[in-house]
Amino acid sequence: MIKANFISNKGSWQAKAADTIVLDYEGRHRRRVVMQGVRGTEFLLDLPEAVILRNGDALVLEDGRLVEIVAAPEELAEVRCGDARQLARVAYHLGNRHVNVEVLANRLRIRRDHVLEDMVRGLGAKVAHIEAPFEPDSGAYEAAEAHGHHVHGHNHKHDHGHKHDHAHDHDHGHKHDHHHHDHDHKHGHDHDHHGHKHAHD
Repeated sequence: MIKANFISNKGSWQAKAADTIVLDYEGRHRRRVVMQGVRGTEFLLDLPEAVILRNGDALVLEDGRLVEIVAAPEELAEVRCGDARQLARVAYHLGNRHVNVEVLANRLRIRRDHVLEDMVRGLGAKVAHIEAPFEPDSGAYEAAEAHGHHVHGHNHKHDHGHKHDHAHDHDHGHKHDHHHHDHDHKHGHDHDHHGHKHAHD
């Protein structure tokens, strides 16, 4: 079975997609799974680690064809507030409950949940039920993880530099031997000089 092991981010590809695959949020958080496009293209998604596929991304097949990702509409609750401060307060309380939240310019979107909806209403927000693609914020942990991978690459270079420093230490050791040699030379000279004085006395 043909594989897709590379993602081309939205806006970075221009070629016509050979197929399209429509997935909800859970279906777009994958690492390795067999998928089938709406036109019948079957392939194995095979990524090094699980990632969140975004609406408009494309999976690149081994033969170069592209399969476009389309975020499927889902049943959501859209939260609106009277002002930015109130919206931030609602977002804070939702974040404390570790739920996925899509943050838009003047509103929030969550999956429908009557307990959460009652909570935000209690904070003064208005809730409307809608159907729309759900693309929640990736969150600080995922951003940090991505940054961590970048740092890992940087550390690899740093290790190379460390090896260079090790070579420098080797040179330092060479200098140390040279210094020791000078010390021995001076010691021998002093000894001869002392011997000369002794003979003179």
